[in-house]
Amino acid sequence: MLEERPLRLLALHGYRQSGRRFHQRTGALRKALRGRAELVAFDAPHLVPGGGEEDTGDGGDPPRGWWFSRPGAFEAREAAEEPAGLDEALRAVEEALAELGPFDGLLGFSQGAALAAMVCALRARGDPRFPVAFAVLVAGFVSRSPAHGSFYREPIALPTLHVVGEADAVIAAPLSMELARSFVEPVVVTHPGGHFVPVGAPQKKAYLDFLGRFRAGQGQAEPSGAGAV
Repeated sequence: MLEERPLRLLALHGYRQSGRRFHQRTGALRKALRGRAELVAFDAPHLVPGGGEEDTGDGGDPPRGWWFSRPGAFEAREAAEEPAGLDEALRAVEEALAELGPFDGLLGFSQGAALAAMVCALRARGDPRFPVAFAVLVAGFVSRSPAHGSFYREPIALPTLHVVGEADAVIAAPLSMELARSFVEPVVVTHPGGHFVPVGAPQKKAYLDFLGRFRAGQGQAEPSGAGAV
């Protein structure tokens, strides 16, 4: 009998980060999930003008973003009338799933989590471009742009784990909770920290419990009573 492979998650980094930076910053999470899940990060399609990033201290790769709420900039709370770049971001996710796969689910952080939620909405409606069964959304939010409203017009029926930082000063906890309410049966875990991917004991248990509902390549969750953690 062949040994079951770990789950594979396509990882979507935050605004003003890059795939390599996100890989570096999720070392503790990858260690916690070793043998259960693998994370594969890649770059958002858009370069962010002017450099800088949400957290200072990184060098190397130029900062990137998934879409802009105004020319060359992004603010999660901004109700952008003319957001730019989302079509390219969705196409980048589609290509990464096809070229780097197979994948079982998504891991998104900050703007990457907001994009992953949109991908979940499309998948829940049967979009064949995004063959994922679940998502882990860390510090996610609902896009305020009216142009993106169609993603949230009906509850999203795809399993999700939402990770919410109670002291997050970049994406405040109520914004992440609002995103969780956009899903049919969200699982929510909180942590007392800020804008990062937590790997404390309660969060590690939540990750493993949630991922334990899935089997590699199966595309279906095992029955489970979803709810708040």
